[in-house]
Amino acid sequence: MLGSWQLWALLSAVFAALTAIFGKIGVEGVNSDLATLIRTVVILAIAAAIVAATGAWQPVSSISNRTWLFLALSGAATGLSWLCYFRALQIGDAARVAPIDKLSVVLVAVFAVIFLRERLSGVNWLGVILIGTGAVLVAIRA
Repeated sequence: MLGSWQLWALLSAVFAALTAIFGKIGVEGVNSDLATLIRTVVILAIAAAIVAATGAWQPVSSISNRTWLFLALSGAATGLSWLCYFRALQIGDAARVAPIDKLSVVLVAVFAVIFLRERLSGVNWLGVILIGTGAVLVAIRA
C-alpha cells in the first residue's frame, strides 16, 4: 500500500486541503510573507528529520548539476507559489482561493504535454477541462 502513488497523491490532497484551512487561520494578524517563512522553516525541519530518520542522506557530489538546477528551479517556483498563496489567503476566502490554486492541475497537464512530451487521452483531457471548469465555478462569488 505504501508503494501506491495513488495513496501518496490522496494524502497530498488531504494535507493540501489542511494547508488552506490552517494557513487561513494562521495568516491572520501576521504579514503573509513572514507566515510563509515560518511555514518554510517547519517544512525544512520535517524534511530534514525524515531524511535523517530514513538514512536518505547522500554526498552532495553524487548529485548531478542538472538535478541541482531543476531542484533549485522547483524550489524557487514552490517558494513563489507559497508566497502568492498565503497572500491570496490573507485577502480572500479559503474556499475560493484553494480552487484557483488547484488550477495548477490543469497547468501541469498542459505543461507536461508541451515540455515533457507526455500524452493524455481524450478522457484525460475531459477530466482536465472539468477540473478547470469546476475550479472557476467554485471561485466565482455568486
